Amino acid sequence: MKFKIIPALATICLLALLLALADWQWRRAEEKRVLLHLQQQAVGAATITLSAETQDDAESLRYRKVQVTGHYDAAHQFLLDNQVSAGKPGYFVLTPLLLPDALSSGSAKAVLVNRGWVPLKQNRAVLPDVSVNTAQITVNGRINKFPGVGMKLAGAEIPTANWPSVVQVVDNRVLAEKLGHDVFRFQVELDKNDPDGFKREWQTSAVMSPEQHIGYAVQWLGLALTLALLFIWYGFKKKND
Repeated sequence: MKFKIIPALATICLLALLLALADWQWRRAEEKRVLLHLQQQAVGAATITLSAETQDDAESLRYRKVQVTGHYDAAHQFLLDNQVSAGKPGYFVLTPLLLPDALSSGSAKAVLVNRGWVPLKQNRAVLPDVSVNTAQITVNGRINKFPGVGMKLAGAEIPTANWPSVVQVVDNRVLAEKLGHDVFRFQVELDKNDPDGFKREWQTSAVMSPEQHIGYAVQWLGLALTLALLFIWYGFKKKND
């Protein structure tokens, strides 16, 4: 076989890239298997009781069923903007639930309860009525991360001054500063059967399946094999010429 140095080096580099991409997809497939297994475990796990001492980890607690007792802070609610339901724009209503065990220790702490979706009014200046009972209540739901956005614009995490306060992106530190007390880094999505809620259609985050990653890995391996065979064929052809 006979090869020129530059084409040979280019082929080797491209072959290494294709093999690296195939290996990456194999590893991603295994990561997705672990993630889906953890999600299934969380959904089927026993209900936890949320308190001020609960571990503040959205990743490890995600999708866990939860029960929490406290008082809704009706005067200080947030409307998470740009939320679409059935093709219509609206808000998610995030209401702080003050935990009694934190209040008894002299420091307030709250978890933001997502009470569901409400439609945007024709006049944006007119905010929806999100009033709620402030008596002590036990809330049922599931823990989840706050809704994300594809592209975060500068200042999107800054809530408006009025109440209820409109915000584009949830940053729990910013909201905690506005409220004047600690807030968990996750939300509780209110159970459909609980009162004081709006439209609730909670979804589990969609991820690419392990099988899809394996399919991509096989494609990269196929391209690598094709490139290697073409490279060998070209070397023999040059030798014969």
